[in-house]
Amino acid sequence: MKKEYHKKDFPVAQIRKFLEPGPIVLVSSHYKGKDNIMTMGWHTVMEFSPSLIGCMITGSNHSFHMIKESGECVINIPTFDMIDTVIGIGNTRGSEIDKFKEFKLTAAQSIEVKAPLIKECFANFECKVVDDQLLSKYNFFVMEIVKAHVATSPKYPKTIHYRGEGKFMISGRTLDYSSQFKPEML
Repeated sequence: MKKEYHKKDFPVAQIRKFLEPGPIVLVSSHYKGKDNIMTMGWHTVMEFSPSLIGCMITGSNHSFHMIKESGECVINIPTFDMIDTVIGIGNTRGSEIDKFKEFKLTAAQSIEVKAPLIKECFANFECKVVDDQLLSKYNFFVMEIVKAHVATSPKYPKTIHYRGEGKFMISGRTLDYSSQFKPEML
């Protein structure tokens, strides 16, 4: 049954709590012999093949400069059991500490990029920056996933999604509507 909602005016600057497109990710980077990790919620799938991801990283962020200069990173998908680590990484500066050491994470060698994978994450997507036209105006990177590594189980992990103002939600149950799916509509 469809439902109508009573609505009120809402601060435009806070709408992200309804539109965050996907799970919180940990972005690992490497530049000039140093590794870093940042927590990120602003990303979106832009294309299927080649697999393109768009993401906004604040220009004052240490990772912004590392990714801009190296032209690559790894998008790592943590699960709910890592929530304290995700928050801790988001609340610290990579220019001041070694986040792999501080948060007891294992850096693993990537295949296509120099940035390390995070072994404790459910999935790791090696990325190369393929378009930087929106960097100077919007701090927006367009990246191609050039190699993907995904755990064999669980099939649907409990990922973390940011609701804004320090509130999170965990991915819920999976609903199967595949019989109604029309791939030709993509």
